[in-house]
Amino acid sequence: MTRSVSFPLALTAALALSLTACGGDDDKKVAGTPLTPTPSSTPSAPAPTSTVPVTRTADELTKALLELNDLPSGFSQEKDESDDGSKPFSSPSSRCKTLVKYLNATKAPGSKASVTRTFTGGQEGPYIDYGLDSMGTAAEVADLRDSYAKAVDSCTKVTLKTEGSGNTSMKVEKITAPAYGTKPFAFRLTGTSGPKRGLEYTAAVTGVDDVILSVGVLAGQGGELEPATEAAVTKARQVLKTA
Repeated sequence: MTRSVSFPLALTAALALSLTACGGDDDKKVAGTPLTPTPSSTPSAPAPTSTVPVTRTADELTKALLELNDLPSGFSQEKDESDDGSKPFSSPSSRCKTLVKYLNATKAPGSKASVTRTFTGGQEGPYIDYGLDSMGTAAEVADLRDSYAKAVDSCTKVTLKTEGSGNTSMKVEKITAPAYGTKPFAFRLTGTSGPKRGLEYTAAVTGVDDVILSVGVLAGQGGELEPATEAAVTKARQVLKTA
């Protein structure tokens, strides 16, 4: 892995890092340790109505991220590395313009402060990325979530270019989101042809009051996203003291 990812909009980083680590055998999902969430459940809640901007620091957000000791044994934390400026996603369709822009981003658009943390269950995965972005208000969180969902609904496939491997066609589809946080949304990218055929990435985006929370799972077994999102939302609410 080369660096961690912020918003799933920036899943370019998550994919890039694991494409190298996973090697050439990406046609099948790899085994990984299931993530066990913290005991308290935080179901999806109505959007807060407050419009007063909230200022949060990167240090404050970092404390609200899951840590290694919050995860099951067998996981390790990946070291962050700087963004290399690459833009691996593309599409000839104008309907995919917004989604491609989001996928090539490195943090949530409009973010006032952004923190990330990435964990791996082994060289072949799963890779789980957590991100928190301070947007100032719950309304800004909702607007970005809606824009992102619309971008996914408008686009059916994108192209992923990987250095030294060529292009992979990735199917884009909306999936049922884990019911945690405010207005949760989720999507999946699946490699359908090319060198990374079979590679799967799932991501969830949800609101925690004025903060947008993201969780991404790469090379998982299909069941990691929900407990990972539950655990992330639970801790964020406890630390940030949101409703």
